[in-house]
This record gives sequence, C-alpha cells and structure tokens, in this order.
Amino acid sequence: MAQGCGLASGPLEFSKFKILCIGGILRVMSVFGLDAKSVLRRLQAGSSPPHVPTCGESLLAGSLGFALVSLVVFGTVAFGERWLYAHLGRLGSYAFWTLLFVGGAGAMLNLVVIGQRTLARFYGVFTLGFLTYAVTWTAAYFIFKREMGEWIGGFIGTIFMALVLCGTFGALHAVGRATAAMLGGNLAGYFLGRLVWTSVAGSPGMIGWGIIYGLGFGLGLGYTLYACQARVRSELIAKSALASPSSQS
Repeated sequence: MAQGCGLASGPLEFSKFKILCIGGILRVMSVFGLDAKSVLRRLQAGSSPPHVPTCGESLLAGSLGFALVSLVVFGTVAFGERWLYAHLGRLGSYAFWTLLFVGGAGAMLNLVVIGQRTLARFYGVFTLGFLTYAVTWTAAYFIFKREMGEWIGGFIGTIFMALVLCGTFGALHAVGRATAAMLGGNLAGYFLGRLVWTSVAGSPGMIGWGIIYGLGFGLGLGYTLYACQARVRSELIAKSALASPSSQS
C-alpha cells in the first residue's frame, strides 16, 4: 500500500514514524541548550560547581516570584485598565500584560534553573512557552467569552505550555506530572482569585486575584522546572558524592 505525506501503513512503520517525529521535535527543542546533555556539557567546562535547587526552593521561588510579577500585572489592570484600553486597545493591552509576565517571571524562575549564564536561554524557553499559553488563552476568551473562555483557554493553554517547557528541557518523561501541577496551580489560583475579586470587588479585589493567581501558577511552574531537571540534578548529586572525601576513604 502506498504511503502519502509521510504516513506509515503498518504498526512497525507507524512506530518508526513516531520515533522519528519525537526525535525531530527534541532536536528542535534542544536549540535552547537547556536539555540535560547540553547543560552537563557546559558544566564540565565550568570552574565552579553550580547550585542545585531543592524541591522546596523551586516551589518557593516559583510561587513567590510569580506572585510578585502577577501583583504588578494585576495592579496595572486595577489602576490603569481604562488608560491601557484607550491607548493600546484590547489586544494591545493583552500583549502588554503578556510582556510583563514574560519579562518578570522569566527572571524570577531562572533562579532555579541549574547551570551558569542561563538567563538568555531560559528567557527564550519561557517566552515561547508563555506566548503559547497567552495566545491560546486569549483566542479562547474571545471565541467562547467570559468564564467558558477562561476555562478552555486556561486548560488547553496550560497543557501547551507544559509541553513546551518539558520539551525544551528534554524531559518529556515529566510531561504528566508537570501538566498536572501546572493545571492544578493555574486553574486553582486563577478561579480562587477570581472568586476573591467578585466578592471584594474594586482594586483590592483585583490585587487579591493577582496574588492568589500568582501563588498558584507559580507553584505549578516551580515544580515543573524541578521535575524537568531531574536528570541533571541526579548526575550532579552523584558526581558530588563520588568526589566527597568520605567516598574516597
């Protein structure tokens, strides 16, 4: 049976096709240099051992860092939404808020990325992931409107973002855990914060929404980065144990 457009005709061919596709995706994602192999290679050439964040440190940096950025973003909504809509339009305002999230959260979350001089690399990864999320969320919001759009956009957008983060870190094995953590943190933070906003109303309610959303989504992002770096962490811990005086006695 002839094959068209690269489609396989049997189970064996289809399995090979999947392997080739996954391999191609991983090669594209590795351009950022945050996969385990690239990180370990750069660390071998370095002079000082890197800090290896614990799970607690990753969760703390993720939640507090993203909450701080979210507070700034929601603060501009609380006190400057009308001005932004008047000068930038609705889509321009959403783009502005996205840039604030990317610029601030990228720097905060980079604190738990293992390696040296990772900021530019992680900014590339986080920009790609968050833009994927933001575009999906915004499209769903405009198509389905109100809470339905928020649910659909938040759900699908978060899955896409988790795939981007896990793929660029070469950690597709962590997709399930990362997606669950990000979905739970993002949706819980967003809709609990929304509940606070509808209950309190006004600027204080919007500020509360921003903080709760940031804490929730930040927890999910912190855990995702911790899970994505499992291989690098285990390699470094093993090398540290072999190099310790007790292991050589």
